[in-house]
Amino acid sequence: MQTPLETLIKEYRELGIDQQIDYDKFYLYSLITHSTAIEGSTITELENQIMFDHGISLKGKSIEEQNMNLDLKSAYEKAIQLAKAHTPISIEMLKDLSALVMKNTGKEYKTVLGDFSSAKGDLRLLNVTAGIGGRSYMGYNKIQDKLSEFCLNLNNERQNFVDKNVIQLYNITFDAHYNLVTIHPWADGNGRMARLIMNFLQFEFGLIPTKILKEDKEEYIKALVETRENEDLNIFREFMTSVMIKNLANDIDTYKKSIECPETIKSREKTAKSREKTAKSREKIIDLLSKENTLSAAVIAERIGITPKAVEKQISKLKAEGIIKRVGPNKGGYWSVNGQ
Repeated sequence: MQTPLETLIKEYRELGIDQQIDYDKFYLYSLITHSTAIEGSTITELENQIMFDHGISLKGKSIEEQNMNLDLKSAYEKAIQLAKAHTPISIEMLKDLSALVMKNTGKEYKTVLGDFSSAKGDLRLLNVTAGIGGRSYMGYNKIQDKLSEFCLNLNNERQNFVDKNVIQLYNITFDAHYNLVTIHPWADGNGRMARLIMNFLQFEFGLIPTKILKEDKEEYIKALVETRENEDLNIFREFMTSVMIKNLANDIDTYKKSIECPETIKSREKTAKSREKTAKSREKIIDLLSKENTLSAAVIAERIGITPKAVEKQISKLKAEGIIKRVGPNKGGYWSVNGQ
């Protein structure tokens, strides 16, 4: 039996959403836009398209924001090349990708242990905390060993990936994201790198890459923290799976609407408006009869602005549903609303 995620992926593929012209390019732009938005960028997908495709500087956007997006684009393009070649993951490869991510927004650091540059992908030589009041990430002196272990384990997981099912493959990518963030190898750019490596693996495995939208940032961070505090990878896996399900369902719905003819769309809109109008009329009839239980259909029609026939139709439905009841004869009787 298929999981909800597998069912949506199957529908996504069958609809041919990933076979559209320039799909890969625009999906990549979307990944970049949402990843930088998590870090505070306000540049939209359309603005990135203009900047990436036409080299136009964006008015009203800071140079740092624009550089953040341009640098991440370069890092993704390199990562896609490496993924297609099934390049083994190494510390040097991770540092090279980090250098691309932070090329124009990285900083120089001077410490008692030596100088290092986040713009060059250097591993941090200082300790960092996970926000105000948060626990510290692992000490800088453990990073080299932990990264070596991370690369070794991940390269082992990548072997024979064609024998694994979709859920197993996604879990490998989600775990890699979480583990890299937990190691926190760099002074800056760890979130972008974790999402990049997750997507790198998804590109390699032929999966639909995962996007984390800006509006999910709070829940995303909470999932990372809760996973860390409980030492339970399933927490992060479940969150990321829910993100995939929500985004795929939205993409499928958007695609279906985009391929409908204008007449179909207009017809649906007309039906929706008609239903809304009927619902409002229904509520008005109930309200009027609650206050004046002897009103005739003609009087009700005049007051709410619809035909007497339409009122009679609504009254028949309300009677059938047991919401109103006629007490006494048609002449001289009255309406009982909800047993009143």
